[in-house]
Amino acid sequence: MRIAVVIALCAALVGCASSPVDYGASLSQQDPKWASPQCQQARAAAADYAQREKDHPGWGMGVLLGPYSMGMVAAVKEHEQQQRRLFARQMHLQCSSQPLPKELDFDPATYAPKKTHYP
Repeated sequence: MRIAVVIALCAALVGCASSPVDYGASLSQQDPKWASPQCQQARAAAADYAQREKDHPGWGMGVLLGPYSMGMVAAVKEHEQQQRRLFARQMHLQCSSQPLPKELDFDPATYAPKKTHYP
């Protein structure tokens, strides 16, 4: 029962951030920034990320490793969601003259790796 609840919560989290490629497709192609080299690079990076995301094992590995790995799979999915948000934010900044939408208006340093200090 607990595992089913964890899986349902994790699945809900995964759906929160759309793919950077999908987000890029939703931007206006009539925007002057759309044809810029920076935007082309951002779209290529998003496409590469989308392909890498499709290639990894995902939820199947968590099922194979057993119920104790569900926390690890949830952490990986959370990291992927953060990466999607960062890619979408970067793409918006490079490809659109419009202000950042509310869901992308955050400090990217919040997702930066934290420095760990060991005793």
